[in-house]
Formats: sequence, C-alpha cells, structure tokens
Amino acid sequence: MANGQQLAKQNYQAFMAWAASKNDDDFREYVYRGKLKRAEIAAECCFGKSALTQNPEIRKALEKLEDDLRARGVLPLLKQSHDRETPPMRDRDAVQRMRDKQRLNILEQTNALLNARVKALEAKLKELNALDDYLTETGRLPR
Repeated sequence: MANGQQLAKQNYQAFMAWAASKNDDDFREYVYRGKLKRAEIAAECCFGKSALTQNPEIRKALEKLEDDLRARGVLPLLKQSHDRETPPMRDRDAVQRMRDKQRLNILEQTNALLNARVKALEAKLKELNALDDYLTETGRLPR
C-alpha cells in the first residue's frame, strides 16, 4: 500500500499523462464557467476531486495548463475583481407583487362567485315577489 507522498506523486503523474493526451479541441469539451471541469478531470485521472486542490503539484500544473489554454484562446480570459460588472440589483418588490397578484386573483374569484349568487337571489326574489303579489290579490296560493 502506498503512503500519502507516493499516492500524491502517482496522482500527479496521472494528471500529467491526462493533460498530455488532450489537444485544444478536447479541452474545449471540459470548459465550464471559464475553467476546466474539475470533477471530470478527477474522474478520468482516477483520483478524488480533492487531489486537484490539495496536491500542490497538481494545483500548480492545473493553473499553468489553464493559463496556457487562455493564452491559446481555448479558455476565456479571467476578469479581474475590480473589472467585474456590478451585480444586478435584486428586485425587492417582486415578492410583494406576487402576493398582490395572488390576493387579486382570490378577490376576483370571490367577486365573481358573489355576483353569481346575487343574480340567483335576485331571480328568486323576483319569483317570490310575483307570488306575494298573487297572494295579495287573490288570497289563495297558486298550484
């Protein structure tokens, strides 16, 4: 069984062999958010993703590889922290607008239901008023 240093050396050799076996077109398939996909690299090299960050030799080699790829135009250039665009402002009223829309929808449904009920009750009242008028005139209930 290999100790930690031997394993680190084996992982570094596996990474270097992987990097040497790829060309620019191959590297383009690994690009994600301006960097190479760490999880895919680690899977193809048969070591854990943490080896890419914890092994200083692999970390330096990966940084150098990405810098070379940026120089060749395979990876996009990194933006400097002071060059970053201002993040878009969060819409603070979006939640309130959503609640207002939901409340408006509920009120409209309730209003439509109540309007239908009023029309039904007005029709019933008209019918009962006609019955009352008939009773008042004749003194008898119609059949």
